[in-house]
Amino acid sequence: DVYDAIPTIVTTFVAIIAKISIFIFLLELVHYTIIGTVVGLTQSRIKRLFAFSTISHVGFILLGLSIHTVESTQAFMFYLIQYSISNLNAFILLITIGYSLYCYVYNTESNEKEESNSNNNNLHDVDNSPIQLIDQLKGLYYINPILSLSLAITLFSFAGIPPLIGFFGKQMILSAAIDNGYIFMSLVAILTSVISAVYYLAIIKQIFFDKPDYKVNNELTDLHAEGAIAEKNTISKKVTITINNIVLSSSLSLSISIITLVIALFIFIPEELLNLANILALILFNI
Repeated sequence: DVYDAIPTIVTTFVAIIAKISIFIFLLELVHYTIIGTVVGLTQSRIKRLFAFSTISHVGFILLGLSIHTVESTQAFMFYLIQYSISNLNAFILLITIGYSLYCYVYNTESNEKEESNSNNNNLHDVDNSPIQLIDQLKGLYYINPILSLSLAITLFSFAGIPPLIGFFGKQMILSAAIDNGYIFMSLVAILTSVISAVYYLAIIKQIFFDKPDYKVNNELTDLHAEGAIAEKNTISKKVTITINNIVLSSSLSLSISIITLVIALFIFIPEELLNLANILALILFNI
């Protein structure tokens, strides 16, 4: 009826553009997935790597959104929720790691050669962004094993390693895509997911197997301070602060603990997040 009631030239435009737009959308989906993955391999700055990682994950999100079935919409909402949680944890960890290294000085002498060849390794605004380079995470495990383990779990989730929450997000998207005939797009998504795991594993390798490029700040070598943790104006615990015992904010510690447990233990408690994804899909998309 619409085609019949409008001028022929407009009908031609509507009929062609509608088909082309779908093709362009699929090309953009491939573009996001491939570009985000490939460019991420060349990054030396941690926040830029996370930015290109996000672009790659947007490809998965758009794949779920483009299929537009009940299964794919639920997968889209779940992927959006789990990736938002994991990404939040990654950036909270960067902030907390910066605080945990307060008593240390980054030894730039070990990276003079690389820095002389590339301006991309320069540090800017260190006071507000202590962790800027991937190399700054070298040997973090030997300084703070708990934060290192939490960051590793988050990165493994980004890569889609089972049984972490990121694996189930990708599994749901790919299952919906394959069931609806999006075989080529599924193969592209799987391939880029494997490639992106390379730079996540490279970070983990530096954290756990490389020697740290940090040395103790000479001005804080003899740091020894007494403090206390208070709850409702009542001292609950006395603490001694040294270079090996930096007390972190309870809000940061609690946030990291809860989110990391959700990422790692989702396989045992999947109902809550899956039900939330289903409810949001029903409300937002009226499926």
